[in-house]
Amino acid sequence: MGIDADPIALLARLFEGEGSAEYFGEAVTQAGHMLQAGALAEAAGAPAHLVAAALLHDVGHFHGTVTGRDLMEDGLDNRHSHTGADWLARWFGPEVTGPVRLHVAAKRYLCATEPGYVGLLSEASVHTLRVQGGPMTGEQVRAFEALPGAADAVAVRRWDEQAKDPERATPDFGHFRPLLEGLLL
Repeated sequence: MGIDADPIALLARLFEGEGSAEYFGEAVTQAGHMLQAGALAEAAGAPAHLVAAALLHDVGHFHGTVTGRDLMEDGLDNRHSHTGADWLARWFGPEVTGPVRLHVAAKRYLCATEPGYVGLLSEASVHTLRVQGGPMTGEQVRAFEALPGAADAVAVRRWDEQAKDPERATPDFGHFRPLLEGLLL
């Protein structure tokens, strides 16, 4: 059976392997962060495609040409949102990949449109905000708002920022397997 024959098993291996690495200066691992985001979306009653997008939003960190360490130490942007969305598009539709692709833009959008949002960001998120272009300009805000799926990306971004609690109990990847299987193309 090839890798593409069971994409959910491949994702599970990534969560267990590379996902166990430090999450760029946060108090949780990469997998812990993504599992928390998925669990937060699920607890909020989000539709399946948004739970999946929240769960998988940072998968591009596993496949980027710039590592997380480079992102933090060298100030490089690995464009993980685009890398992850492109990679996931082999198996999932745009209702999942769109919010993954736009979740970094959603952070920039929220920083530009919500007074005090920057103050909610972790130290690592403030650093990556600078690397990723800072808060949007007025023109960028209007362009973002016109994009299909922008509201979904904002929802994913909110769960993203909340998903950094080392004390939060989180289900394992297997909990999400049926949901992900139901969304496969």
